[in-house]
Amino acid sequence: QVQPVESGGGLVQAGGSLRLSCVASGRTFSRSSMGWFRQAPGKEREFVAAISWSGITTYYTDSVKGRFTIYRDNTKNTVYLQMNSLKPEDTAVYYCATKIGANNWYSISNYDYWGQGTQVTVSS
Repeated sequence: QVQPVESGGGLVQAGGSLRLSCVASGRTFSRSSMGWFRQAPGKEREFVAAISWSGITTYYTDSVKGRFTIYRDNTKNTVYLQMNSLKPEDTAVYYCATKIGANNWYSISNYDYWGQGTQVTVSS
């Protein structure tokens, strides 16, 4: 069992950067693939990025490719989301979650343990 806790959100101007962190307690973190999702007001939670347990394989939704980078440090039980060139449409609560199995990295139904979320607000 892995319990994620997110941090690093805040208010930033358009074009700025933030780095989100997700510390996941539990002995199986290094064998857990992880994902980042986000939920804007009035919208469904959507996939942002994911990373395999080894850190070798990453996935991104099209709208963040080239701007966001997901990476992990298994020695610190932490997965990061580096967000550059932020846009107002990136404003949302960002959640970290552990992945179930090896299929369909983009579906919310394939993630089980979720953090409480961290707010990211990008002003224009």
